[in-house]
Amino acid sequence: MTPRILMLHKPKGYVVTRPKAARIEKGPDPKTVYSLLPPEFHGQGWVPVGRLDKDSTGLLLFVHEGPLVYRLQTPGHIDKTYEVWVKGRPRREHLEKVLQGVETSIGLLKAKSVEVLGVVGPNTLLKVTLDEGKNRHIRRMFGALKDARLRKFFKALDLTRVSIGPVHLDTEPGQWRFLTGAETSAILGSVATDPLPLAAPKGVRS
Repeated sequence: MTPRILMLHKPKGYVVTRPKAARIEKGPDPKTVYSLLPPEFHGQGWVPVGRLDKDSTGLLLFVHEGPLVYRLQTPGHIDKTYEVWVKGRPRREHLEKVLQGVETSIGLLKAKSVEVLGVVGPNTLLKVTLDEGKNRHIRRMFGALKDARLRKFFKALDLTRVSIGPVHLDTEPGQWRFLTGAETSAILGSVATDPLPLAAPKGVRS
């Protein structure tokens, strides 16, 4: 069976940008995630599902089927989970606010779930699950909340996406692999089967 989905462990410092057609023959820019994939893949139409900003790391899926890209990126179709180191000590009221919605410069942002995994010094490790993803969603959300004790706004220091639906990150930074048949079936089974639009929506990120 021809592989339909591949995963990449995106390292920090790489941008999720598709190379232009004229650039494919020369090879992708070394600062993009495409430089981490085999050269023979560059002209095969592999497209990243959503985005991770330059300073974020973790699981990034690639597919080469337009309808599947749409289904995986549509808000509410599939959950994405992150481990986030935040500067500060979010309290229960902060976590409740994250679940209800936080007003930011780009509108109301919220998480599907959030929990504290640990605390080291002034920093807190959180597990955050989103069922939608807007530009710098988690960073903006916590950046709009204030730590009353420190009298400063929270800041997301490190952000790693650890799962997308039933698929979990299990490769080293910079490494990739195809999803197994079981993983592919699981992720396809978790995606809604709404009628497809003529074109996929723009600007949906993670």
